Amino acid sequence: MKLAHTMIRVRDLDRSLDFYSSFLGLHEVRRKDLGDAILVFLADADRHHFIELTFNKDGRDYVMGSQFGHLAFFTENLDAVIEQVESVGWDYRGSRPETGSKYI
Repeated sequence: MKLAHTMIRVRDLDRSLDFYSSFLGLHEVRRKDLGDAILVFLADADRHHFIELTFNKDGRDYVMGSQFGHLAFFTENLDAVIEQVESVGWDYRGSRPETGSKYI
């Protein structure tokens, strides 16, 4: 089995698309309007992993961080990513040596 996609509910579709495309380099590969919701699928250049942004048109609010567990990305240069993240005011949370993971 391979990861199909990770679904994230969003309040502001345009703002979310801007973040995932300009900051993470993902691009839109498919969009589906279901009437009460819009689904937008994003992928990297190699189309290895997909993120589905779900915008519900009913105006519901979401509590930040309660809709999913985490997203994982590969990078060739973690130091450059950390520098970019810190330049926009986010925190680099450190690493877990026992797993080899690093968290932003």
